[in-house]
Amino acid sequence: MNAVKTVLLLGVLSGLLLFAGEALGGRSGLEWGLAMAVGMNFFSYFFSEKMSLMMYSAEPVTPEQHPDVYARVYPLVHNLTQRMGLPMPRLWITPQDQPNAFATGRSPNHASVAFTQGILRTMNDRELEGVVAHELGHVLHHDILISSIAATLASALTFLARMAFWFGPRGSDDDERGGAWTGLLMMIVAPIAAMLIQMAISRTREYSADAASAKYTGNPDELISALRKLEVGVERRPMPDATPSTAHMFILNPFSGGRLMKLFSTHPSTEDRIARLEAMRYPPIG
Repeated sequence: MNAVKTVLLLGVLSGLLLFAGEALGGRSGLEWGLAMAVGMNFFSYFFSEKMSLMMYSAEPVTPEQHPDVYARVYPLVHNLTQRMGLPMPRLWITPQDQPNAFATGRSPNHASVAFTQGILRTMNDRELEGVVAHELGHVLHHDILISSIAATLASALTFLARMAFWFGPRGSDDDERGGAWTGLLMMIVAPIAAMLIQMAISRTREYSADAASAKYTGNPDELISALRKLEVGVERRPMPDATPSTAHMFILNPFSGGRLMKLFSTHPSTEDRIARLEAMRYPPIG
């Protein structure tokens, strides 16, 4: 199912590139849009993992570079991958103070799990195990490919919309005015389209990853406690370098805000997630 969603996602955003190219440059613009669509699809499939890690200044967790982090995190991840039947992912640490984590990659054999410095300071080992199991749940369910591609394409689409506004055709005749208005429309519509795509792929998969955490740790309370700490941490420690196009990758939306931010959230509410996890404490009757 995720493979189908990935193809549809690539197709929709490629179509937007073709539409924008033709609207802004006619036949030659359409050709440029096609070239960009092919290039972006290739790049997003093979390099979206590296792009996401670079955006957050991730460093590999190795015995040489981060011995203390490696000694703490590696056994947790290794034990869980054994239980879940997964290859060992690459481990990364990012410098952000906000407690958070994300998984990325194109397949279980090409997967990465990244932890912020904030989450390593905030979580005890049991809570961190719950977080790791959640992220590995995304790897197990093959969520990471569509998540990584969505982040890359949404970023590119937003950039294209801005380029269309600033460099689209301008002039006095109707065609040029139409091109300028198209550029303005793309600047407004493209980020909204990207956000809607992220919302469509993110909400239900978080519940599935939460359920995987409860199943493979054998205790939903680990993740429940972690989610409560994460909620407080996001409120208290903003992540200035976070982008809306990558928010769906994190275990908890790195942005906090009022009603408008909640309306466009890429994640279910923490209260709903905790309620579902609490229900897993008790086996069904009958």
